[in-house]
Amino acid sequence: MEQKTKWFYDFGPFRLDPVEHVLLSAGSRVPLTPKAFETLLVLVESAGHILEKDDLLKRVWPDTFVEEGTLARNISTLRKALGDDPEGETYIETVPRRGYCLVAAVQQVPYEEPGGFVTSSAEQQTTAGVEPRSSWPQRRLTTGLVFISIFIFLLLGGAYVLWLRSSHLGVVSANRTTLAVLPFENLSGEAGQQFFADGFSEEMITQLGELEPSRLAVIARTSAMHYQGTVKDLREVGRELGAEYVLTGSVRRDGDRVRITARLIRAEDGTNLWAKDYDRGERDILAVQGEVASAIASEISLKLSPEKNARLAAAHPVDPAAYENYLKGRYFWNKRTVAGYIKAIEYFNEAITRDPKYARAYTGLADAYALLGSLPNGQMPRRDAMPRAKAAALTALQLDDSLAEAHTSLAFEEMQYEWDWPGAEREFKRALELNPNYATAHQWYGYWLMAHGRADQALDQLRLAGKADPLSIIVKSDTSEFLTFAGRYEQATEEAKRALELDPSFPVAHYTLGMAYAAQRMYPQAIAEYQKMLATDNGNTWARAGMALAYAGMGQRADAERLLEETLKGCGNRGDCSLEIANIYAGLGENDQAFAWLEKAYQNRDGGLILLNVAVPPMALRADARYADLVRRVGLSSNDGKVAERAR
Repeated sequence: MEQKTKWFYDFGPFRLDPVEHVLLSAGSRVPLTPKAFETLLVLVESAGHILEKDDLLKRVWPDTFVEEGTLARNISTLRKALGDDPEGETYIETVPRRGYCLVAAVQQVPYEEPGGFVTSSAEQQTTAGVEPRSSWPQRRLTTGLVFISIFIFLLLGGAYVLWLRSSHLGVVSANRTTLAVLPFENLSGEAGQQFFADGFSEEMITQLGELEPSRLAVIARTSAMHYQGTVKDLREVGRELGAEYVLTGSVRRDGDRVRITARLIRAEDGTNLWAKDYDRGERDILAVQGEVASAIASEISLKLSPEKNARLAAAHPVDPAAYENYLKGRYFWNKRTVAGYIKAIEYFNEAITRDPKYARAYTGLADAYALLGSLPNGQMPRRDAMPRAKAAALTALQLDDSLAEAHTSLAFEEMQYEWDWPGAEREFKRALELNPNYATAHQWYGYWLMAHGRADQALDQLRLAGKADPLSIIVKSDTSEFLTFAGRYEQATEEAKRALELDPSFPVAHYTLGMAYAAQRMYPQAIAEYQKMLATDNGNTWARAGMALAYAGMGQRADAERLLEETLKGCGNRGDCSLEIANIYAGLGENDQAFAWLEKAYQNRDGGLILLNVAVPPMALRADARYADLVRRVGLSSNDGKVAERAR
């Protein structure tokens, strides 16, 4: 019986082994989930041909109903593994509204026996786009050259690893295990206790995320919350989030007792790896979280440092009322509304009153003040909110310097309000050193980089945020904004649409989609998006300003002036609308008025001014010496703007 020939597929620096299900690069294994590998194999076998999305779904998931978003996440995983250039998809090309195509040249190579003999070239089969291998013998290296190449590769690799370790920007091992913590079910019998279950889930995500971030990635809260009350099979949830493990559980409160049930599931096959019930007093709730974290570390075989073990074991008892108020604060903070921030501040302050040494309560307070101060609102002026945010963050760090969230909150205030650029970068880097998996730190550090015109690095940070929080609508919306600033308008449009697929009513996604359309002079489409934003928030000054600029761009001056009057009337004497009003005047060509309102925005220390170098004002405004002076006073360099222009 004739033995079947074993074939490899070579493309670029990669070798794909379809029998062993292994992808190699320079002799090293490239980690891929089973479904990501199967997706790549199908693409490689059809190299040079467009594969329709439905065909790919049927071939990779033949017996399972899978949403298109799962395929898109697999493609994204493959692009990261292959190192695709974000400016141009080197290996996998997206064909809009159709599917995907592997565009690299592929060689189908016969298996080499230990003696070095291979099947003759006449027996070699090719796939579409394959180069002939007849010239390969002339290009084979001698054994000596191979060893020299390996030695040089190891030296370069060692240098690269040292660079990564010194950068502290959240770059971590590609071999990390990914865990998703699904919202714990509220079994207390009272809808009013939902905050407790949600809060416990969020705290578990925080503790596990800080456990061993170089080896364990934990999906962020906003993505996990999409599965609250889900009836989906946990294997499907794991596939959609790219998680190897899923933690589920329930919380039941009865008087001052709390019963917690937790289960760790292997997502690939739904195997229950570990389960335990805890029946404790409310004062011991943090200790329970530490016990669950330790048990999961043991089950996933993480080797914690003595410092990590000591931290888990040393969870000090927290006053039950303080903990409950903290959870209520986070519950309202996550609503991301002005009313929610005001309510959250009340609860965080109550938690601090009950337990003045509760560091996380101060971190929550800092986050609430910082985001309240960043939104136009009539509740608390920015000049009051932002200093309070800084004071709360500093207190949290005095109590516990290891809180990545507190370093991030401090960095946000220093960047957005004080324009202390070195201080903000230092705090962002410290946060990412403590927890490279913290999506918000990556997201906000991206703004620091974008402010300095470093668009590619900013987008890298947004990609890391998206990996930690794959279903985050705000991360997708911010990515769309960054792509617009970088001049990649079509990609910006697609990213905003992805955000709206997750939540068609999300205002910020409509705003960034409007920005992308306006940048392409698609003014009617931009106006339609801003109108959708106003439908959910009639007083939104961002939407009104965007719409006014679109009308001005279309030459409909009367409509632009009408929106200007509405904005002036709605804002009254508040300073937090100054930047939007300045933008409208600039769009109307009234430069003196624009600069007068820009000065008011400067006096209010408007956070939007950090993007002066990458926003796209009329050229007459940018060419004015007053603009360069404003950039200088915000602490930025005009050269950053030149970098941003080249990125476009």
